[in-house]
Amino acid sequence: MFTTLHTDIVTNLRAAGCVFAEEEAQLLIDAAHHDEHLDRMVDQRISGLPLEHVLGWVEFCGRRMVVEPGVFVPRRRTEFLVRQAAAVAKPGAVVVDLCCGSGAIGAAISDLTHNAELYAADIDPAAVDCARHNVEPRGGHAFAGDLYAALPQSLRGQVDLLVANAPYVPTGSIRMMPSEARLYEPMMALDGGTDGLDVQRRVAQHAAEWLAPGGFLLIETSESQASETAGIMAQHGLLPTVATDEELDATVVLGSNPLDPRKSSAFGPESATLHGLS
Repeated sequence: MFTTLHTDIVTNLRAAGCVFAEEEAQLLIDAAHHDEHLDRMVDQRISGLPLEHVLGWVEFCGRRMVVEPGVFVPRRRTEFLVRQAAAVAKPGAVVVDLCCGSGAIGAAISDLTHNAELYAADIDPAAVDCARHNVEPRGGHAFAGDLYAALPQSLRGQVDLLVANAPYVPTGSIRMMPSEARLYEPMMALDGGTDGLDVQRRVAQHAAEWLAPGGFLLIETSESQASETAGIMAQHGLLPTVATDEELDATVVLGSNPLDPRKSSAFGPESATLHGLS
């Protein structure tokens, strides 16, 4: 019976265009509380709802993170952002996850960073509600609001790691994204404006005010946008470095806040260097 059930679900999922139908079928069967629940989940998946929204979780950095319907689903490439952040973190780091979505990035960094003090913020109340499921069990806090306006003022000048997977898809390219993203994820989590860098500019503009001396701003971006993202950071007093992972097709720009602010004036966009990290 189980084999027949699995086969039937695989057939239906494959007919709906699910590339990994066999794996998805097993995940749905394992997650089902009863037959009606399974039927409902299969119908949702066939209708196009992202698998992560159907299951209620996503595997991210080796952990299951809560992802609720209507909330941006963390991509595997973003695990590179987490690794880069953890690599420069110090014990007890104050970590802020801006544009946090589900809060999975901050939660994963917290898991990899000893005694981190975690904060997350997003302008979307639905995302913040979801993020609380991921950050609060780790002792973190999630706030609703527009970028830095959401954060406690006591964090100003105290943040060691400021991470942002801000939307960076140019408006004109949204139509080319997979339908799962376009139809089921909030547009504010996808649309980065005309050149894709509108939110990154706003994040970088005030980053130095919130970072501790020697702290880092880390922003996920695309390879084609990386030099401009680095230039934006440099314009606002940070010292940028570009890191890439070809296997994940991931690019992260790290901007360090100088211990001596006078040194930042010697750096411009050309100071960004490219590192092939994996």
